[in-house]
Amino acid sequence: MLRPILSGVRAFSRLANWVAMGANAVGTLIVLALIMVVNYDVVARGLFNAPFRGAVEVVQFSMVLIVFLQLPDVVRMNRLTRSDGFLTILQATKPKLAESIRRIINFASAVFMTLVAYAIWPEFLEMYETQDYFGVPGIFTAPWWPLKLAIFLSAALCLILFALKALTGERSTDPVRYTKQPEDNA
Repeated sequence: MLRPILSGVRAFSRLANWVAMGANAVGTLIVLALIMVVNYDVVARGLFNAPFRGAVEVVQFSMVLIVFLQLPDVVRMNRLTRSDGFLTILQATKPKLAESIRRIINFASAVFMTLVAYAIWPEFLEMYETQDYFGVPGIFTAPWWPLKLAIFLSAALCLILFALKALTGERSTDPVRYTKQPEDNA
């Protein structure tokens, strides 16, 4: 009975990991595109006195996309900026307590991501329906809804990854890449 459930959790975890890695790759491609836009703007401005109209808006739009596309992979790989000093010390003396606290933190993070997704969904629907744009009309405009959708999907995927970590107790949700750290053997 338990084996099919664990198999399903592992398969779902693998799928979530692949989606997180794919989103990270897309975020990296956006970074490369952003580099090209900025370089084009610098060269066009300096050599031809013809700057790229909308460069500021493209940078603003891209920065939000980059952050939220790469966030799930950061969660997956445990690369969030946080202080684990207390848990590291506790792991040496009371590993079960450290693991319980780690699960509670991951559960609280999943709840937080649920709130982010819940808060952004109505904004996405509103922006999609009204076709609201940002930028300077006549120079550069772009719709808001892709940003809102990226934030929602990122928060939803982070929610799934944190929930899997809280459920399984593993530090990484990637069962293939997860290896026990030396302090885990204590």
